Amino acid sequence: MTLALTNQNYHSNEANREYMSVSQFKDFTTCEASALAKLNGEYTDIDSDALLLGSYVHAHFEGVLDQFRIDNPQLFLSKGDRAGQLYEKYSIADRMIEALERDSFCSFVLQGEKETIITAELGGIAWKAKIDVLNREQERFADIKTVRDIYGRHWSNEHGAWVSFVEHYRYVLQMAVYAELVRLSSGLDYWYEPAIVAVSKEKVPAIEVIGGFDTRIALELDLMKERLPRVIAVKSGAEEPRRCERCSYCRSTRQVSGMVHYMDLLIGS
Repeated sequence: MTLALTNQNYHSNEANREYMSVSQFKDFTTCEASALAKLNGEYTDIDSDALLLGSYVHAHFEGVLDQFRIDNPQLFLSKGDRAGQLYEKYSIADRMIEALERDSFCSFVLQGEKETIITAELGGIAWKAKIDVLNREQERFADIKTVRDIYGRHWSNEHGAWVSFVEHYRYVLQMAVYAELVRLSSGLDYWYEPAIVAVSKEKVPAIEVIGGFDTRIALELDLMKERLPRVIAVKSGAEEPRRCERCSYCRSTRQVSGMVHYMDLLIGS
């Protein structure tokens, strides 16, 4: 019987073993060895400042900031007149929240059910997703992204071109899968409109509401389904995982087996 998901067990290893998710799919298609090690509880990503900032912003809009403070005391001053306030290096998070809340359009797009857990069968397996903002009345959903630079460019080996953070972090895939899971779980024959509400981590945060994903949903779902059988095979243990030799897991477990030619250093980078 498939595990019933709650806010308490959503991110657990048990839930991740029973369900596929966009983040897990991206992990497996980036480095199979690292993804499997995470799934087996053998490896955990180190929480970075960037991740903590994003979690703080999400906790605010979800309405669970008090619990976040309890779970992450290292972000807050504990003594003096400013006790309970964020340390200076994290204080940008409050400015990011203020930037989103003072903008009427961002506030409009962020109206709806918060952190809604949905499940559905896709590609023959059970998937899970947690939607930041789901507005059934207006038939749309939104995902909050905290990024270093909204307008920065990133080189993509896959595209052979410079791309935005949206494509670099494969958020187009995320929006497509979320749209399909919302459709399937709601018994609809059409997709809700996806949007990304982005806020930058600059001293003066930039904000944007990003759309245009509708035309890519079908294509992204097809591309995902092409790669899904390999992901399922590795996750189930039917196939041995491949190492990327580039990620933090592979770097932490790698054994050098010989000498590499200096001309080969850029291969696969």
